[in-house]
Amino acid sequence: MAEEKKEKGKTKKPTALKRDEQSIARNLRNRSFKSKVSTAVRSFEDVISKKDSSSIKAKLDAVYSLMDKGVKKGIYKLNKANRVKSRLSARAKASV
Repeated sequence: MAEEKKEKGKTKKPTALKRDEQSIARNLRNRSFKSKVSTAVRSFEDVISKKDSSSIKAKLDAVYSLMDKGVKKGIYKLNKANRVKSRLSARAKASV
């Protein structure tokens, strides 16, 4: 009986429900992408500790590519991507 009664003003319109679904899907997609980027950065840092210059260049290129794709998709802002790339390239230059 109590389940059948609906309180006024508590139900969402279909557009609001759709926006909720879209934001959840977007959140999952963005989180997955950011995880991929952090994994690439971590692998770059592992290679830096080994000081293998050819591997460092390859890993740095992979991080650059991912950050640029993130900016293109709107996951990262341009300045954040530039800052991350600059810091990583400085670390790569210092390690060689």
